[in-house]
Amino acid sequence: MLALRNLQRNRRRSITTLLAMVVGVCAILLFGGFSTDITLGLQTDFVQRSGHLQIQRRGYFLYGSGNPVAYGIRDHTKVIDILRADPVLQPMLLVVTPTLQLGGVAGNFKAGVSRTVLAQGMIADDQSRMQQWNDYGFPLKPRSFALGGTAEDAAVVGRGVARVLQLCVPLHVPDCDQTDLGPASEPQTASVADTPADVMALSALEAPATPVTSAATHIEVLAANAYGAPNVGSFTVAKAEQQGVKELDDVYLALHLPRAQRLVYGGETPRVTAVELQLRHTAQLRAARKRIEQLLAEHFADQPLEVLDFATLNPFYDQTNRMFSVIFGFVFALISAIVLFVVSNTMSTAIIERTVEIGTLRAMGTRRSGIQALFICEGLLLGFMGAALGVVVALLLAVAINHSGLSWTPPARIDSVALTVRVWGEWRLIALTFCGLALVAGLSAWWPARNAARLSIVDALRHV
Repeated sequence: MLALRNLQRNRRRSITTLLAMVVGVCAILLFGGFSTDITLGLQTDFVQRSGHLQIQRRGYFLYGSGNPVAYGIRDHTKVIDILRADPVLQPMLLVVTPTLQLGGVAGNFKAGVSRTVLAQGMIADDQSRMQQWNDYGFPLKPRSFALGGTAEDAAVVGRGVARVLQLCVPLHVPDCDQTDLGPASEPQTASVADTPADVMALSALEAPATPVTSAATHIEVLAANAYGAPNVGSFTVAKAEQQGVKELDDVYLALHLPRAQRLVYGGETPRVTAVELQLRHTAQLRAARKRIEQLLAEHFADQPLEVLDFATLNPFYDQTNRMFSVIFGFVFALISAIVLFVVSNTMSTAIIERTVEIGTLRAMGTRRSGIQALFICEGLLLGFMGAALGVVVALLLAVAINHSGLSWTPPARIDSVALTVRVWGEWRLIALTFCGLALVAGLSAWWPARNAARLSIVDALRHV
């Protein structure tokens, strides 16, 4: 009570110190809530695309991109049936779906162009259900998988693939000028110049009214089958989707799983390169993974299968988490240093003003430890009150930001999302900030309190 009354003696200085602490606490909590929001947003995006867990042949993640067919999973339908029927996994699982990844060459041979692609065969209905996962309650617009409801020979390509294959006009791809055909058009120009006039006139009469590149969306995909021989499949491109990352946008090709399997395995028993599993909650990941490994060891000991989580499959996720952890640590250290100097300056000023009182207390028999404890108690009171007010203000600011209607486009996304900060519910972050800054405030009062306790009684009493 004595420390509290001492703080009230100079209210303006105490309020200024509290405001500095409130600003620091708000800065830490709002940045921490924003970084948490980004982390959970990335997790949501990865889980929607490829699930929480994937079952693969051992070594496929590191070496399978060169020859995915060599890492096919046998009896994948049996694997899926066992996982879905397991009573331990049933309450956890939302979607279990197979995928087949393969490399090949996609060509629009009517236009005379082609490019390498990374194709993935998927079950459209399962992928549409995976797109609905939103365990963290983000204000996301519902979207469905582009292959859903399309014909068996349909395909979806990245916009980069569509531009190279000259499918911009029929697929309505922006930022694409098909009048510029690039270097391939130069030999054609030279040959036209050498063509006789009568032949050119006849050719003009027989030319189609519209350019070939603006007509059909038919492409051919060349891939190696299970024996290494080339195989060609015909597909109709239903849509061109931007993937958010240019490297993926330039090679992305999505196919229906049966057609992708027919392209690779022909009439033989088809296989897949991965079985994706999406859980109801990310917190169930460790228990689900342990149970899946038990089932694989029990029923499929003849196949070297392994279970990988989404963080392992997407190294960008951990890299982003580490980056924001370092930035948060730097911000916390910077704010703590500011609080340290502000509280230390406040306590030093109070000691100078109350030097005579300190001498009087010492003359009345108060020990040095009592003087030191008094000023440390004042610093701790400032710290706890400032941290408590900062937490309350940060929660109110977070609510205001979340309902402000502001939006932004996160990395690796193509659509803007609502700007939100996740402070409420992040109790670990709140406790760390509250206790950390309160202790920093108490620590900052220790050195001035130590100097006050070491004052000579005579010098303190005659201080002017």
